[in-house]
Formats: sequence, C-alpha cells, structure tokens
Amino acid sequence: MGSGMTMIPKPLDRRALEQEQFLKILSREEALVRFEAALFPRAIPIERRRLADVLGAALAEDITAPIDVPPFDRSNVDGFAVRSADLSAAGEGAPVRLALNGETIHCGTAPTLQVAAGTITPIATGGPLPRGADAVVMVEHTQPAGSQAIDVRRAVLPGQFVSYAGSDIARGEALLRAGTIIGSREIGMLAACGIAEVNVVRKPRVAVISTGDELVQPGEALAPAAIYDTNGAIVAAAIDENGGEAIFLGAIPDEEAKLEAAMRGALADADMLVLSGGTSKGAGDVSHRILGRLGQPGVIAHGVALKPGKPLCLAVCDGKPVVILPGFPTSAMFTFHDMIVPVLRRLAGLPPRSDAKVSATVPVRISSELGRTEFVMVSLVEGRNGLIAYPSGKGSGAITSFAQADGFLRIDALADRMPAGTEAEVTLFTPHVRVPDLIIVGSHCTGLDLVSAQLSHGGLTVRSIAVGSLGGLAAAKRGECDFAPIHLFDDKTETYNTPYLVEGLELVPGWRRMQGIVFRKGDKRFEGLGAEEAVAAALADPGCIMVNRNQGAGTRILIDRLLGGARPEGYWNQPRSHNAVAAAVAQNRADWGMTIAPVADAAGLAFIPFAEEHYDFALVTARKQRPAVQAFLEALGSDEARVALTRAGFRPA
Repeated sequence: MGSGMTMIPKPLDRRALEQEQFLKILSREEALVRFEAALFPRAIPIERRRLADVLGAALAEDITAPIDVPPFDRSNVDGFAVRSADLSAAGEGAPVRLALNGETIHCGTAPTLQVAAGTITPIATGGPLPRGADAVVMVEHTQPAGSQAIDVRRAVLPGQFVSYAGSDIARGEALLRAGTIIGSREIGMLAACGIAEVNVVRKPRVAVISTGDELVQPGEALAPAAIYDTNGAIVAAAIDENGGEAIFLGAIPDEEAKLEAAMRGALADADMLVLSGGTSKGAGDVSHRILGRLGQPGVIAHGVALKPGKPLCLAVCDGKPVVILPGFPTSAMFTFHDMIVPVLRRLAGLPPRSDAKVSATVPVRISSELGRTEFVMVSLVEGRNGLIAYPSGKGSGAITSFAQADGFLRIDALADRMPAGTEAEVTLFTPHVRVPDLIIVGSHCTGLDLVSAQLSHGGLTVRSIAVGSLGGLAAAKRGECDFAPIHLFDDKTETYNTPYLVEGLELVPGWRRMQGIVFRKGDKRFEGLGAEEAVAAALADPGCIMVNRNQGAGTRILIDRLLGGARPEGYWNQPRSHNAVAAAVAQNRADWGMTIAPVADAAGLAFIPFAEEHYDFALVTARKQRPAVQAFLEALGSDEARVALTRAGFRPA
C-alpha cells in the first residue's frame, strides 16, 4: 500500500528531483475535469453475446421490441370465451344458457371456430382469443347444462380477463436502454421478444498493482514492520462492482526498474492501470516518476485538495488511464469512489452511479483543514428527532472505517470545522440505510462482543460506537443510544458509575474486569512490585516511557490517580483502546501502561493488578421496552454469556 514513508531514503538523481516539482495541489473539480478531458470522447468497445452469456453485462445500445408481447389477444384465466353482449342480463338468480362450440382452445393451439351470438368456447389460461369473442368468463361462474350447453351466472365487461396483443410490450417500443445492467428480469424481457443475441460493452480490463516494500499478501507470514496488502483486494473488488474486470498483479516493491517493467506489462495487456501507494513526495515512492516515460500526455494531476486522498495521482498514457491511489486504505477507497468510479463507469458504458442521501445531525464538533474538501465517514443511529451521524474517527489507515460506516459527509474546503449540532447531508454507501436494532455508545470492551453475539445470531443488528465512558454518557443523555457502557470511578463516594447517572438513565450491572499495570516480562524495574510501587519506579527512571489513554476513558481516570499530577515521558501518547496500549508495550515503543487483564494476557505481557473496575451500562429508561433492549438484557443475564465472560477473564456481576 506504500504510505510514502520510507525508513531509508533512496538517493534521487537530478531528473527525479525535477520531476518531484509537479506535485501541485488541484481542486477536486479541476482534477476531475482535466482527467476526463484527456480521456473522452472515445469509442466504447462492443462485443456481441448470446443471451445465456449476458448476465451482468451493460447494454451497448438501445433495444426496441421487434414484436408485440403478447403477440395475440389471450385469456388470463381458465374459463370460456364469450361475447359480452350475450351475458348482459346474467346473474346468480338468472343464468344465461349458451351453446358450446365444438373446440377447446389450449395454449399453443390456434382457434378455428368463431364465437357466434349465443355460443361459448372453452379456453385455457394463455389461450388465444377466438374470432367473435371479446371477453372471458371464469369457469367458477359457470355450470354445465347437459353436454351441449353452459349456464353462465355472471355478466362480463368487454375485455374482461383478456390481455390484448402488445399490452405488455408493443412492437417498436423502447425495451431497454444503453447502459442497462442485464439481470434476470432484463433477460426475461429479451427472451419474450425472441432476441437471442445483443451487443454489450466489453468490460474494461483494469490491472491492479500494489506498491510498497512493506506489503505481504494475505495467507503469508507477517514479518516485523510488515502489513497485509489490503488495497489490492479491496480495489479489485471495487473495480468489479463498477463495471470493470480487475486483474490483480500482486505487490511490487519500491524498486524503480521492477515497478516500471510491471507497469509497462500491465498497460500492454489492460485498458486501465490502478496502483495504490507511491503517490507522496517521499524518496521511496517511485511510481509517479515512471509515468512520464509510459506515454503521452502523462501526469494530469498529482495532488488533489481532498482529505483523505491528497496524494492522488492521475495520468493518461497513450490513451489509457493510469491512477495511483494513496496507500492508506480509507484514502484509497474514498479517492477511488469519488474520482475514479465516474471515469470507470463511463469506460464500462454505465450511467453515473446514483448515491442515496439522507439528512442527519452531527452530535460532536469535527475539525477540518482549510483548503481541502474533507470526507468524514459516519455511522448512523436513530435519535429523538431523527438520524444522528457519528464520525468514525479511526483515520485514513483504518480499513474498518470504510467497511463499518453507513456513509460519509462532506466538509467544504473553505471550512475549518463542522460545529456540533450541524444538520448534514450523508451520502450512503448502500441504496438504503438500515438503522441498527440496538445502539451502544460508550466505552468498548471485548466482553461486549461476547454478549451481543447472541443478538446477532438471532437476526438483530447491533451498532457499537466507541467514544469513551464520558462520551457515551453524553450520548445517552441526548437519547442517541440504548446503552452507554461506562467504567467511571467517583473519588468522593469511592464507587463506580452510579454517581454519574442523571434522571432518565438507570444502571444495568455488567461485569468486573481487572485493570492493572502492564510491562514486558523480565523488566526488573517492575517485577515483584505493586501498582503504586511500579508507577513510582517508573517515575524515578527518566528513560522509562509510559503509554497513556485518551481523555474521557475510565482507564485514564485511574492512571491520573496513580500519577498524582506527574507527567512522565509518554504521557501525551493517548491511544483509544486497551489493545493499543498493550501493543505499544509489547513492541517496545513504551515500557508500561494500564490495560485490562485479558488484553495483557493475550499480548503476553506481565500484569500487576490495581483495581477491579465495574464495567456497567447506563440504560436510557425511555428505550427500555424496545425489543432489542430486552433481548440484550436477556442475553446479559444468560448462562451462555456468563460462561463466555468468565472464560475470557471477566467476572460477571
């Protein structure tokens, strides 16, 4: 994915240094206009396919119906073909007797006898209407009168239970338009008209290359400082979703000769090339420098005023589009969907994507960067007065941000913030938004997943948004969630959670989890000490680095109590999760921190118990009777959940 940050700078020659100067930031609109102007107009490649092979293809031209469908007037029911005038006086108490004609009309049989006045002809559903008849009476409204006559007990109107020729599809009618994606329904329409072959757009072949020395393909062992190649898989899937045929060529290291050979080979075989990584000004990123040698006009834009997505590079090499996406997954996918999908869909003969939008209130302030159009991913929940949009806050390197969000909102390049309470337009990732059945906002814990799993298995959707205990309480007070998980210690009462509740909230006991100091096994500075002694030892050693927790977290309150006003090295390193604290210590970026026992055990760290905290739930009383809330309460008290929590290292309340 190539983030553009290389540990050992590679020397640049004079030519490379000169090429770096083209990193000039363009507005999103200008970059897109330049890119499309260099590519269009152009002929769309077309191929003719049999009906059995067109599923998922895009029609290359409008199709008009060559025949009427149905091709003749036909019966909609099993019954009798009649002249409606003969039955004007018919009724339940006054049946009309009609003489049977000497034929029965089935599907696929052409009638030979005319329905004359006073006569009636048996007809099956789908059978052609005979000459003289103008309606069909249902068999349920008739009764045999010997072998040669029928009594009819119901009057009919002209045209009743008759489908006329062309009533479904008329000859010469526009059947399907160019750009239509052919699905099963469209195939049915084509088959009904007897069309056996159609012209479709040949899917553009799009080569996909990931760049970066740090990339490892899924399934392979992960080396130190290496990461799995997320972009290759997700970009290829997004290409297929938008009318292209992705050809993934793997990951190429940041070696100019190897990368250039791969890019040339890709352009020789494919209609388009998409790379991820290698778009920043870092010396290790070489892909953008190669573009000038691959064909004219070359680079169209390198640097777009987007956040995320600023390093995007757009080029056209001898008529073929080349795109270098940023390395971070979220940046790559935002820029792909916003800037590349419109071009890809045109190449595939598809109409522009139609995104559904909803209006939602943003409950928190979102800072932005002046001069860059910013896209912020959000999760939607139902509030008292409509939808609430919570920003994900995970950053452009988080693949789960894109996968778990409902959509995104846009902050204009001229704004430096979006104030709390703003009514914003949210563009959805899917055609429809499904508000979760249960909304949990507050402190996250791995134990929460063990309880909510029962709801998920029962078909209920659960949305958990980690904003810390205080953030969860604020959301609960505003009525934006069902539960707010909290673990807040009150110094005055020396109790957990209850003192923080206000009117409209009630406490639901959850479980107990041991908080404590973690350090690497074998670190003699901490071995054999209690929590307070361990912190004192850390403060006495200037070279001992801590890792803290974020403001608003219950763990942060415990840490500050232990530190007593001290601000040691590492204090301002404030990750938002227990796992991040454990990783910092395990990977030697910090020497100590505070986390919970199950996380410490999973990371292989030594653990000094400090306080068994209460991880409870502030329940919004007004939402207590909702079915999903009741289901969660039932799951929380179940033997299954208690066993799972105990096995994971927690103590159910």
